[in-house]
Parts: sequence; C-alpha cells; structure tokens
Amino acid sequence: MSDAAHLRPAHEIAAAVKARRLSARAVTESAIAHIEATDGRLGAFTGRTFPRALAEADRVDAEVAKGASLPLAGVPYSVKNLFDVEGVVTRAGSKINRDNPPAEQDAYLVRRMRAAGAVLLGAVNMGEYAYDFTGENAHDGASLNPHDPTRMSGGSSGGSGTSVAAGMVAVSLGSDTNGSIRVPSSFCGLFGLKPTFGRLSRGHTFPFCASLDHLGPLARSARDLAVLLDALQGEDAGDPAQVRRPAIDATAEIGKGAAGLRIAVADGYFRRQAMPEAFAAVDAVAKALSVSRTVTVSEAHRARASAYVITTAESSAFHLQRLRLRPADFDPDVRDRLLSGAMVPAAWVIAAQRFRAWFREAMREVFREVDVILAPATPFHALPSGTKTVTLDGVEMPARPNIGIFTQPISFIGLPVVAVPVWLPGAKLPIGVQIIAPAWREDLALRVAWQLERAGAVSAPIAKTREAV
Repeated sequence: MSDAAHLRPAHEIAAAVKARRLSARAVTESAIAHIEATDGRLGAFTGRTFPRALAEADRVDAEVAKGASLPLAGVPYSVKNLFDVEGVVTRAGSKINRDNPPAEQDAYLVRRMRAAGAVLLGAVNMGEYAYDFTGENAHDGASLNPHDPTRMSGGSSGGSGTSVAAGMVAVSLGSDTNGSIRVPSSFCGLFGLKPTFGRLSRGHTFPFCASLDHLGPLARSARDLAVLLDALQGEDAGDPAQVRRPAIDATAEIGKGAAGLRIAVADGYFRRQAMPEAFAAVDAVAKALSVSRTVTVSEAHRARASAYVITTAESSAFHLQRLRLRPADFDPDVRDRLLSGAMVPAAWVIAAQRFRAWFREAMREVFREVDVILAPATPFHALPSGTKTVTLDGVEMPARPNIGIFTQPISFIGLPVVAVPVWLPGAKLPIGVQIIAPAWREDLALRVAWQLERAGAVSAPIAKTREAV
C-alpha cells in the first residue's frame, strides 16, 4: 500500500496524471481499495460516491489526453458532509437532516474542485451541525485518529482529518468556525488552511454560524494547500458574504519561503492553559525559523469569550425551529448548548460585536509591527476518545469546549491561518502550530509553512497502525 498511487501528495499526483505517467482511473481505483480496507475501523466516510468518482476519473483522463492542463488532475478528495453533493443528502452530522431530499447540485467549491480535475470519493463524518471539537458524532459514531484509533480525530471536520491522515484521500474540504479545520489538523498531523473570512465561497453548504463560518482544505503538504487555494478561488454570486477582490497566486508565491518576513511568537494568553507539548511545538517551529521575537495579542481572552457568545446566539437562532419540533433528535450535548444560546441576552451579543470591531483594529496594529504570528493550535495532543475533562494550569475544566482555546480568538475576526503538524522528539502523536497572517495574506502563512516543511521541522506522514499511547 505504501507504493499505491493515491498516497502521493496531491501536487505529485496531478503532475503524474497530466504527464500521463499515471491515469486518474488508476489513482481512483487505488483510493477506493484503501477506503474499503480501512474505513470500517476509522469511521471517516458517511456517504461514498465511488461510481461518480470513477466517471470523474475517466473524464479527467479523456481531457488530459486532449491536452487539458488541470491543476488537480486525478487528485482523490473528500468533503465534510455539510457540503452539498449532487445526489447525496447533506447530513451536516445530524439525524434531522437525513429526512431531507438529496442535494440537487454540488456546492460551489465542489464544482471548483471538479473543474480543476479532482475526483470526489465521498462525504465524510463531522460533529453534529459542526458544533464540536472532538470528531465524535452521536448518530454516525466517531471518526477516529489514524495515528492512534483510541484517540480523537478532532472536530468538527473530523472525517476530513481521518480520511487524509489515513491516506484514503490526498486532500479534503472542511469548515472552520472556531477551529474546526485547525483542530483536526493538529490532532491528526496535517496541514490545514483557514482562509480569510470571505475569501472562498460558502455557496450550497449547511451553515453553523454565518458570521464566523469559513471553508478550507486539509492536506499532507504546504504546497498542496497552495494549489488547492488557487483552484478554489472564484467569485460566487450565491454567497453574499464573499468579498469580491482579486485572487492571489499562492502557488507562485510559496517558494519565496520566510525570507524577509517579520515573525513573532504570541505570548501572554497563548502561553497559558496548555500542556507542555503545545508550547514545545511552538518553540520548535520558532527555533527552525530563528525567531526569538514575541508579541502580545491584547484581550485575546475576551475575543474567545465574545466568539462563544456570538457563536451560540447565532447558531441557536438558526436551529430554533428544529429545537422546538425535534429536540429528542439532537445530540444531547449539542442540544443543550443551542438551548443555552437561545437564552443569551441581546445586550451580550451587542457587546460582543462591539468588542469584535475593537479587536479587529487592535490586531491591525499588531500587524503593522510583524508579518506573521506563531501560536499553538491546540492545548494538547489528541485526547483519548470520550474524555470529558482536562486539567490545565491546575484547573479541571470541560475538555470539549477548551480544545479550541487558541483557535477561537483568531477566527473571531476572520484572519487567515495555516496549521502545521509538529512531531516532537519521541512523541507518538503530532500537535499543531498556527501560522497567523494579516487579512488576505494567506500567501505569507503558506510561505512560512513551506519553509518549515522544507527544513523538516513539520511533516504530515500517512498514519501507520500505532500502539495506544
């Protein structure tokens, strides 16, 4: 299996298919065989689209034979099951949505992937309605961590993390509201990109919190993220939140590396309430970049609290009718959070939104002094499945919400972030570091990620069966 075609990085698969050294059909058949052999144990897929995949692969081979240059030719991928896929019910991780008819058309980003030559293998598991950091779903079961199946994959894009880390697909599309791409990237040892809010269309996807939802890719290399970002950009009149601005050429920029960039490590809030491995990972990345400068992100704790208020208020309002009509069909943990959100005073939401505007301006000031900020992605390695509490700085607290302690303040104002996977000496599990850039400068974060990968400081190996740790 280590020599199987689909296990190569996405950009290598595409190059081989375009050069006709490899067929998209062979890559797809290899990926299907891998999914059938491994997914029963790991729980990544909730809807397989194998007949479609084979048809798409044959179309790619035909177009390549005619001279078409497809940037993702033959690349096998999965999508979180909140993306519409024609002919598939968009579950969004829920029981209630299963009563809906199948989607009549693909989500905008799925259409972009198809146009670029990628091959869709199916929809993957996620936390119910994306309100989750664990990868555990009450209706479909957990998507497990391929590096240690006794551990969480992270959420809510858990199936995306599982499917890529296990080598079932080369890349996946997920969503990130408060950390749902960066958390599974950290737990499963992947490169993940949360673009700037408004960069990519959210057309024909099931929302969680409209003012915080981002869509983006997970992959096994920084270059793959750049190629994916370039393929996914495009104006969609169906998404009013998308900002109309010129696309960036991330693939052309990535090779510049970190040369000339002012990089700093976030201190204060981002050096508290975590296990030692979270800080050690940031320090390892900083050392690889010869970075000693630090920067303080003022009021990050209030940013996290405000993000929670807005998330719970917006999401509960969206689900209010479902809560009234079918409360028993929710995951009880998700239902209770949504019900609590319905009781948040309007004055709190207004205060949170006002603070949001202040925090956005404060971060603009920080980025006048630095170009990129390094911070932990999660406060610990992947936890054992079912963990309910963790102790951080001597305080026992609920595990599930505090997995996102470092991701929430950043997505709160929509900044672009690349999560990179660090393997500390002797560690059996990876842990992620956030590379945070100013709005619309995904290219800067990708450049730093690429340099770290080239230096061997970060990597995303396909998971092998490991003993529990």
